Amino acid sequence: MRSDFPLFPEQASTVAPYVDALYLFLVGITGLVSLLIWIAVFYFAIKYRRRPENELAEEIEPPQMLEIAWTVIPAIIFVGIFVAGAWVYFHINRVPDDALDIYATGRQWMWKFQHPSGQREINTLHVPVNRPIRITMASEDVIHSLWFPVFRVKADVLPNRYRTMWFEATKTGRFHIFCAEYCGTQHSGMIGWVEVMEPTAYQRWLAGGAEGSLASQGEKLFQKYACHTCHTNEATGRGPILAGLYGKQIQLTNNSRVLADDNYLRESILNPQAKIAAGFQPIMPTFQGQVNEEELIKLLAYIRSMPAAAPVVAPPTASAGPAATQNKGTVQ
Repeated sequence: MRSDFPLFPEQASTVAPYVDALYLFLVGITGLVSLLIWIAVFYFAIKYRRRPENELAEEIEPPQMLEIAWTVIPAIIFVGIFVAGAWVYFHINRVPDDALDIYATGRQWMWKFQHPSGQREINTLHVPVNRPIRITMASEDVIHSLWFPVFRVKADVLPNRYRTMWFEATKTGRFHIFCAEYCGTQHSGMIGWVEVMEPTAYQRWLAGGAEGSLASQGEKLFQKYACHTCHTNEATGRGPILAGLYGKQIQLTNNSRVLADDNYLRESILNPQAKIAAGFQPIMPTFQGQVNEEELIKLLAYIRSMPAAAPVVAPPTASAGPAATQNKGTVQ
């Protein structure tokens, strides 16, 4: 595929060849079928045109093998299209475990990016080459769509919830970012650039101008909004223990269970009455309108960084007998 052909941007990610191959496969199949249909239409129109000897229509039973062929062959093609499309879909949506986390916020009419180390960017995103990048996205106003044409990935950015997408750049350079969802009068100007850098150059870029990591900035906000007064590391606190909470199943007051992921934590901050953890009272105030999307990202980064509290091992009692004395030195 020619990179200078304007309808096809260059391939600059690991998934781009698969997306292009699927697209060209679909174009080829539809083009071939369309050509065969037009050939058949003209052929039968000429062969079976009205003549004096065939003024009366005749009913002709098609051969059984022909009926089987036009049923089985399209079925095989459709199954092949489904399998190929499903494979590309799952490949695009399965984020590698070693992906670098970057946070994106869309608003009319700009893109704001935050790195885990604290760097913030507007309409420009710096990433290292040959490293999976996971982008967690949210919108501050309307629906946007973050689109990297050269990476062949795009995802809608929704208000009131988080979505993720990922890519792994294979070429260094400067490439376009677009909003692919009409979002207002200046939608066409909501563009940006992604700078793909060598790992050493990316590390040098990270070293300058940081205000501290997202987790450290989130810890300051945690103290600022007095979250620590209720969410302590003791079971007697008025709120759930947040240390080690992220990624676990939480039981709610209605006996249902929910995964403590980014969307659950975000909703718990902005609308704490929506899902109340079992054993706690609905006393947490809402922070809707007080905490913006950038601060939410920092708070979530801090909560994710909280290590699980070490289990407390009770000391052996005198009634435990010789076995307790023998095993006393094995408790760490």
